[in-house]
Amino acid sequence: MDCLFCAISRGEIPSKKVYEDELVYGFYDIDPQAPTHFLVIPKAHIESAGAVTAENSAVVAHCFEVIAKVTKELGITDFRVVSNCGEQAGQSVKHLHFHVLAGRDMTWPPG
Repeated sequence: MDCLFCAISRGEIPSKKVYEDELVYGFYDIDPQAPTHFLVIPKAHIESAGAVTAENSAVVAHCFEVIAKVTKELGITDFRVVSNCGEQAGQSVKHLHFHVLAGRDMTWPPG
């Protein structure tokens, strides 16, 4: 499998790590859309939110636990979490990932 985020989580492609454990990897976005913008991904390859199942959903819950932990550590109380699913929704890497954005006013609807 030739997946950009799998390679990043394995350390094959450099990234600015914000968090790592045995299940999840977090790193800063290379094209930030807010003053703070990092991604949290499961290390196991899951294509998108549309591919979450009863068998793999525990890692998704863990991703949100990590998001809560990292934002607290960074002193962030107001933030947005985004996961795009499919090309029309803006998913450019077919590996489940959660964008965490903070440090500016977020408008609604988002785009």
